[in-house]
Amino acid sequence: MLKSYTLKTNILRTLVYITLVVLVLITVVPIWLLLVNSTRSTVEIQQGISLFPSTHLIENYRLIVSKGLNMPRGFGNSLYVSLATTVISVYFGMLTAYGVVVYDFPGKKLFNNFIVVLVMIPMQLSIIGFYQYMSRLGLVDTFASLILPSIASAGAVFFAKQYLESMVIHELIDAGRIDGASELGIFHRIMFPLAMPGAVTMGIFAFVASWNNFFNAFILLSSIEKYTLPMLVQTLRGDVYRTEYGAIYLGLAITIVPIIIMYALLSRYIVNGIAMGAVKE
Repeated sequence: MLKSYTLKTNILRTLVYITLVVLVLITVVPIWLLLVNSTRSTVEIQQGISLFPSTHLIENYRLIVSKGLNMPRGFGNSLYVSLATTVISVYFGMLTAYGVVVYDFPGKKLFNNFIVVLVMIPMQLSIIGFYQYMSRLGLVDTFASLILPSIASAGAVFFAKQYLESMVIHELIDAGRIDGASELGIFHRIMFPLAMPGAVTMGIFAFVASWNNFFNAFILLSSIEKYTLPMLVQTLRGDVYRTEYGAIYLGLAITIVPIIIMYALLSRYIVNGIAMGAVKE
C-alpha cells in the first residue's frame, strides 16, 4: 500500500515538473527570440528562427537613429510617467483601501461593489468621455493626462483592500489614537510600513502596466518629443516595400528589458505580497 502511494506521488510530481518546464519554455522562449532578433538583420530574420545572437545590434540601433527617433528621450519619458503613476496609484490606493477597511460609514458595501464594477469595466469603453474630460481641463498632449488618473485607480484600491483586510491590526490603530496620533499619522507611521510588501507588489504591477501603456498614450499624446517607448516603437513600422524587422525587434527589446530586470530583482515581493493578501484570518 505504501509503495503504491509512493509510486503515485512520484508520478504526479514528475507530471507537475514536466508541466512547469513546458510553461517556463512557453514563457521564456519568445522573450529570448525577441532579444536574439534584435541583434539580427532583416535578411537573417526572414531566413528563419535562430536561438543564437548575431552581430547587427549596432546596425539596428543606427537604423532607429536614422529615422529621427530619440530612444533615450523615449526611455526617459516612459520612466518618468511610470514612476509617477506608480507612486500616486500605490499611495492613494493604499490610503483609500485603508479608509474602507478601518472605518464604518453609510454605503460602505455599495462603495465596495462599485470598486469591483470599475475593475471589470475596460478603459476602452470610456476613452471618448475621458478624452473630452482631459481636453476641457487642457491636459491633452501632456504627461499629466497619463499620470493624474492613477489617483483613482480602482484596481489598486481593490488589491490594497484585499491585502489590508488580511493584516490590519485594530489594536495598533487604537494604541496610536491613545498616544495622540492623528488618523493620517497612524496610516503613515504604523499601517503603511506594515503593508510595505503589498505596496511593493502593487507598485510592480502599476509600473509594468504604465510602462506598457500604449492605448492611452496613443490617444492623448501628439508631440513626438513626448512619446513614450511603446509610441516610438510603433513608428518603426515600414511601408509595403521595406520593413526593418531588426530595428523593430531592437525597439521592442529596449522596451521590455527594464521590465525583465524589475521582475528579476523584485519577484520575491510579488510572491510574498500575493500570498499574504490571499490569507485571511
